[in-house]
Amino acid sequence: MSGQITKVGFLFSAAVLCAQAQWLNYPTPGTPRTRGGKPDLFAKAPRAANGKPDLSGVWQTELAHAGENERLFGASITDAVVLGDDPRTFSKYALNILADFKPEESPLRPEGAELFRKNLRKRATESPTVRCLPQGLPRGELFNYAPFKILQTPGIIAVLYELDNTFRQIYTDGRKLPADPQPSWLGYSIGHWEGDTLVVDAAGFNDQTWLDLTGHGHSEALHLQERFHRRDFGHMDLSVTIDDPKLYTRSFTVKVTEVLIPDSDVLETVCNEDEKDLGHLAGR
Repeated sequence: MSGQITKVGFLFSAAVLCAQAQWLNYPTPGTPRTRGGKPDLFAKAPRAANGKPDLSGVWQTELAHAGENERLFGASITDAVVLGDDPRTFSKYALNILADFKPEESPLRPEGAELFRKNLRKRATESPTVRCLPQGLPRGELFNYAPFKILQTPGIIAVLYELDNTFRQIYTDGRKLPADPQPSWLGYSIGHWEGDTLVVDAAGFNDQTWLDLTGHGHSEALHLQERFHRRDFGHMDLSVTIDDPKLYTRSFTVKVTEVLIPDSDVLETVCNEDEKDLGHLAGR
């Protein structure tokens, strides 16, 4: 782990205060339950009409194990803990997409390293969160405090992201990725099934988002391959392979578990009209 990551101070956590999704605990039809009436997250995964797993539901990245982030990023991570927003519990990949690499093994090209240093210096005033801009991918799927909702239909899967009120469409109707896409915040996504695993290819991104909260960037050459596997009712394995030959010397894969938030929903989140963070963070 680089010293820059360890000493980052985690100012970004103060910029994100997102209430956990809820809809007054309205019981979701079809949810398996224990004898006590609680959702049974270990029941069998539901199936769609075509026999494939139904990924529909509100999902949130599993919290980090106790002490893991203090070990990886140092005790200073506790300085950023506030009520409802605790970076000690964030996925290590949300904090640093390269968390599995030793400093001497980093796949960053010089251009990627320079972009990271630039983003790290301005994280308190220029991060996507502070500027009320889309989180992008895979950051939006790795940040524990940002649930997302999947709506699955036979030919298209929609993903609704609570934190920045954005949406994504994953086409499963057999089409190919556009040959000359107009770069966009969430890119273009197509999916197909390999057994019970949904495999998604995404490309056509602009270069304005960050892969993680600390500031690892990407170019418009970014290509993602995501693999979604709902292993039971309440748990979904997600692996994301990141390939960006302009800024990284090799592709690499991160893996997390997404946990279902039962009897819930995503909320509308809009910060553009009443943004309050920047005034407090600009002088830090």
